[in-house]
Amino acid sequence: MNIIDMARESGMAVILDARIGREEYHSVCGSLSALEKFADAIRQTRVNHKTANERRQRPLTRGLK
Repeated sequence: MNIIDMARESGMAVILDARIGREEYHSVCGSLSALEKFADAIRQTRVNHKTANERRQRPLTRGLK
């Protein structure tokens, strides 16, 4: 999920302000509650990403002597 989708899922309004060439410029607005939900979603994504990376980097040592 990208950051714009995360903002929408959190209850924020995402508005396309302009498109210049390939670049898109957006405005995001919403309530304080929506901002808090968005921040929680970002934190959770970082935790999940960090946990997945730690699992991949952990050496397999079970059963080895």
